[in-house]
Amino acid sequence: MSDEVDAALRRFEEVVEHALESLPDELAKAISNVQIVIEEQHPSDRHVYGYYTGVPLTERGAHYAGALPDKISVYRVPLEQDFGHDAQLLEEEIRITVIHELAHHFGIDDDRLDELGWS
Repeated sequence: MSDEVDAALRRFEEVVEHALESLPDELAKAISNVQIVIEEQHPSDRHVYGYYTGVPLTERGAHYAGALPDKISVYRVPLEQDFGHDAQLLEEEIRITVIHELAHHFGIDDDRLDELGWS
């Protein structure tokens, strides 16, 4: 990887960290077992900003113990392409993306997120 790409990735990681730090404390505590990772882009849809992988809290039964942590992928390429021209806008869109995907962790589906304005 070139120094320029490394620097761009580090800047993006910093923006993601700042967005996560801006989450309310109650929400941050509730996601202690959710891994948030940065990936280049979704393998089949290059326009997706984020993706939740796991079992929503509302669907977990008594035998859920021992499962791997849920994961939220934040996709750098589409976010930077659409919002990279404005650092504040990029950070806000990353924050929205993380909150949207966290909603899936809590069992909120896309229809309800549309109703709430978080789609």
